[in-house]
Amino acid sequence: MQYLKRKIDRYLDDWKKDSDRKPLIIKGARQIGKTESIRTFAKQNYDNIIEINFVEEPRFKTITQDGYSVEQVVKAITRIEPSFDIVPDKTLLFFDEIQSCSDIVTALKFFKIDGNYDVICSGSLLGVNYKQIESISVGYKIDYEMYSMDFEEFLWAYGYGEDLITELLEHMLNTSALNTSVFNSMDSLFLDYIIIGGMPEVVGKYINNKTFSGTLENQRQIIMAYKEDIRKYVNGADQTRITRIFDSIPLQLAKDNKKFQISKVASGARFHDYAGCIEWLKDAGIINICYCLNYPELPLRGNYDSSKFKVYYADNGLLVSMLDDEASDDLRSNKNMDVYKGALYESIVAEALKKSGYDLYYYKREDSTLEEDFFIRSQKCMVPIEVKSRGGRSKSMRTLIDSDKYSDIKYGIKLSHNNIGHEGKIYTFPYFCSFLIKRFMKEFEAEEEML
Repeated sequence: MQYLKRKIDRYLDDWKKDSDRKPLIIKGARQIGKTESIRTFAKQNYDNIIEINFVEEPRFKTITQDGYSVEQVVKAITRIEPSFDIVPDKTLLFFDEIQSCSDIVTALKFFKIDGNYDVICSGSLLGVNYKQIESISVGYKIDYEMYSMDFEEFLWAYGYGEDLITELLEHMLNTSALNTSVFNSMDSLFLDYIIIGGMPEVVGKYINNKTFSGTLENQRQIIMAYKEDIRKYVNGADQTRITRIFDSIPLQLAKDNKKFQISKVASGARFHDYAGCIEWLKDAGIINICYCLNYPELPLRGNYDSSKFKVYYADNGLLVSMLDDEASDDLRSNKNMDVYKGALYESIVAEALKKSGYDLYYYKREDSTLEEDFFIRSQKCMVPIEVKSRGGRSKSMRTLIDSDKYSDIKYGIKLSHNNIGHEGKIYTFPYFCSFLIKRFMKEFEAEEEML
């Protein structure tokens, strides 16, 4: 299968150009394309590549037993596999699945000081294991968080280039509507992306076959692999608790009130028993958590209730693959995105914001119907984002903008099926522009902020 261009490609090229580059650790969930991206980069940039997978080749787990110096580690590797020719200044050492041999991270400091070898590490569940080792080699390594493919990468895979992305962003910045043909093309492709998600194997099959054949099976295989990881890396009662949380996410999102309720996970379930399990899934890169703000004001960080939150899968394709048969048939046959009470819309926007580098926050006032789906910020103010599954007025957003109670809020962004526009302090964008919001915010200065 042809390699699909990824955003990490440019990051790896820049890393290679840095004469003072440090060992690199690429973190992320299973099946998002870490290994394939590293291999592709390595083949293009190195004469000699030594790849060690600690899951497939557990014999290499002993390479730090004699010490962590470069000389000791290289000697141990070549003792185990004499055919490896580790040449200074020409070799990339690629340690994969390092969650199964976290001791290798201790050696990274010595590889940086030595400077004769480039080192890249990767693995799944690193968020979980990293808590045990994150203080090791501080200042001597770089961490990179990788995700499944976003809509921009999906468009690359489909053959679109930077010209289209630039056109979309320019229309957003000018708040000018897209022509009908571009809008319809993007809207149709975005629906396909929602259904298949961003896992490279699934996207690759869809792109190569030009059909959805086999994609659902691939998604369900990935879910089975996640559950196998839970069984492999979690002990005791938490194993069952984590699996229950994972399985309950579609049902929780199907409620009118999408706040995640521990009581719905299992009979008698209590927050203090399950909180750590939710964090485990988050750290593993499998879910995204959107926290409820205490009050819609700046700053966002630290201004939230950690016991009130919504939970989304980190890849929307997994949510689609776990819909019940009736909802799945309705989505695929009728292109009905309203299944599960708009959960698909919220999920895909949460995913786009997270992949853009935003933390996720929402607000629900307990004594009223006032609720807003997401919040980000500009340099000067707080910006609510409303996800509209259907048409209609944005009552909560208008209240937040117009009321003197919320002085940090000057304008808002509405995501819907509508074209790009601006009316009454609300900027409207189609869903498929969600991945561009951070770039839009960086270059745009709203007229409402200048008043």
